[in-house]
Amino acid sequence: MENIGTLYIVATPIGNLEDITLRALRILKEVDFILCEDTRTTQKILNKYDIHTKTISYHAHSTDKKESNIIDMLKNGKTQGLLVFQTQGYYWFLM
Repeated sequence: MENIGTLYIVATPIGNLEDITLRALRILKEVDFILCEDTRTTQKILNKYDIHTKTISYHAHSTDKKESNIIDMLKNGKTQGLLVFQTQGYYWFLM
């Protein structure tokens, strides 16, 4: 049986970084990759909580190839956290 990865949808605070949940922090530390709309904004959260997980830019203008690579990583057992600030998660569900 194949080892299929997991995609976690992780909601994050827009204004106050201290509003993030403990569960969200745990997931961001444990996943193999964090998919995020803006890596610079995401890095602020990661730096504040000493999280060193690799980030991958993913947004409405991501190419089909990038989306295919993300899906392939899941098929190959990689866990990913999709960091959602606003409506970014909407694009993931359109794929």
